[in-house]
Amino acid sequence: MKQVITTGISALAFAALLGGCAGSSGGSDTQNQANNVKTQHQNYDAKAFYETTSYFGSGFSHDGESILMGSDESGVFNVYSMDVKTGNKTQLTDSPDTSYPVSWFPKDKRVLFTKDSGGNERYHVYVLEQDGTVKDLTPGDETRASFRGFTKDGSAFFVTSNERDPKFNDLYRYDSKDYSRKLVFTNNAGYEVGDVGPKGHFVALGKTHSNRDSDVYILDLRKRGEPELISEHTEPANYMVEGFSVDGRSLYYGTDSKGEFSQIWQYDMPTGKHSQVLADDWDVTFIRFSDSGRYQVSGVNADASSKVSILDTKTGKPLALPPLPAGDIRAVRFSDDETQMAFYLNSDTSPSNLYVWSLGAPEARKLTEALNPAMDTAHLVPSEVVRFESFDGLDIPGLLYKPKQASADNPAPVMIWVHGGPGGQSRSGYNPTIQHLVNQGYGIFAINNRGSSGYGKTFFHLDDKQHGEGDLQDMVWGKAYLQGLDWVDDERIGIMGGSYGGYMTAAALAFEPETFKVGIDIFGVTNWVRTLNSIPPWWESFRKALYDEMGDPATDGERHRAISPLFHATNITKPLMVVQGANDPRVLQVESDELVEKVRENGVPVEYVLFEDEGHGFTKKVNRITASEAYLKFLQTHL
Repeated sequence: MKQVITTGISALAFAALLGGCAGSSGGSDTQNQANNVKTQHQNYDAKAFYETTSYFGSGFSHDGESILMGSDESGVFNVYSMDVKTGNKTQLTDSPDTSYPVSWFPKDKRVLFTKDSGGNERYHVYVLEQDGTVKDLTPGDETRASFRGFTKDGSAFFVTSNERDPKFNDLYRYDSKDYSRKLVFTNNAGYEVGDVGPKGHFVALGKTHSNRDSDVYILDLRKRGEPELISEHTEPANYMVEGFSVDGRSLYYGTDSKGEFSQIWQYDMPTGKHSQVLADDWDVTFIRFSDSGRYQVSGVNADASSKVSILDTKTGKPLALPPLPAGDIRAVRFSDDETQMAFYLNSDTSPSNLYVWSLGAPEARKLTEALNPAMDTAHLVPSEVVRFESFDGLDIPGLLYKPKQASADNPAPVMIWVHGGPGGQSRSGYNPTIQHLVNQGYGIFAINNRGSSGYGKTFFHLDDKQHGEGDLQDMVWGKAYLQGLDWVDDERIGIMGGSYGGYMTAAALAFEPETFKVGIDIFGVTNWVRTLNSIPPWWESFRKALYDEMGDPATDGERHRAISPLFHATNITKPLMVVQGANDPRVLQVESDELVEKVRENGVPVEYVLFEDEGHGFTKKVNRITASEAYLKFLQTHL
């Protein structure tokens, strides 16, 4: 269900909305040049980009014959089983609510999956029996639950749930046969369950103290003692659970305690010894192992791209992979017998496709075709990593997408794209919304402003309690950088983003009212006073870190009001689009309702798109198409 409300469009603008050409700036010479470009470039509508299918999940069944995956090919994400030999898929769930695969059972083809209701983020864990019946293992209207793994022998599995206390996640052990359960860890101190050991005896816990300091603990469930701290340190540093070793004797964890970037370390439980495992000039983001431990898979966030390494621990050498198309490897999983490896390949111009490789074979088999077959990748655009100097001399990175149609003779309008967060990062990889706008002639500059993750902890903390200040100026100076490019139309630069990026969009229009021509605010915070006082209860363990980042509403309310666009909406004079999900638990609908009302009072064109069946982020394909079409029409009208 969707509701689209549009106001403030003149008859002339409405005609442009229906027939306008993105990238056209008027004048017969320019129009002729644009038409000549169009003979070489194919434009696709939003539906074409979303006829692309999203796939994720690469877990093998116990017999190696099937892979458990999620797909939105039905229009809503549901759970599928794919036959490894044939590539044929069987749809396992058919829910109107987004359903995500969790795991096969270790010794049969029962399936665990998770879903919420209408985007409310209250996820439950379900079991799908082999006869097709479904059972909710975590009932309760307010329950939010998450799977935490099977024991090595498959006799039990673990689930966290906040049903006892909405603020904290307790740990339950479930019997794999009859689903009877036992509460094994009552969490009254705000721990986060990171991993459970292979025998189910030890639990790795994380605890956040601030946005720059956290700890890792190990709890022995066979004893009634307190969790043991294993990350003692004196200077602020973050420690994060990665997972137990295959033999259960050690725990891997990530930490930025040794420098700017996160490294992987190992804690040997019998001896108490800590040793470095992986370090890089970027954040090492994860480490995983195949069932026997022979293959080690690790990832690095290298300048906004994912770089995965696979090590054969038996030989100590990287696993020699077969020839593959260009792209980043993601979601590597091995079959139980370690003769097969499943993974995805993703790039800016190619959505994630699933591959299966029989180790040692000359080729890997591609099992999916995610891109709409009616589209040609030659008409899509890869990003370029660029950097510009901001107001204080700080280098700011970003991903720049130049439309095929753009040139010095045919300059293009550009939208600055702001990621979510605070503390998120725009990364390379296929994004249908970005590709749709670029294909239609709009440049996109995804700026990773100060405060973004991935560029070291110093860079990450530069915007602490300074939001709407230096980070906003990075956007302003990003515009100046764009104006120095000969293919950019200096006078047609706008700004857009979702969540925190939506806040930055509204803030840009309110606090820099003459800088950007238009803004598209996608479920963005407009009133920090309300937002920080109405965070979901399950964020309790991160509340202190959030307040370190944004400020405590009890003491920083005046500053929150000062940086909230809603209280300065009278300054907004440029056309604004607001997009919102009615079930959003993070940015409440009232935030967008109020901003729209106030900006309309200024006599400014405002378009409001409200999705009744979405939350914080749009999961249904029809809604994503509607949103992308709305972005384009708004820009054709106002930019």
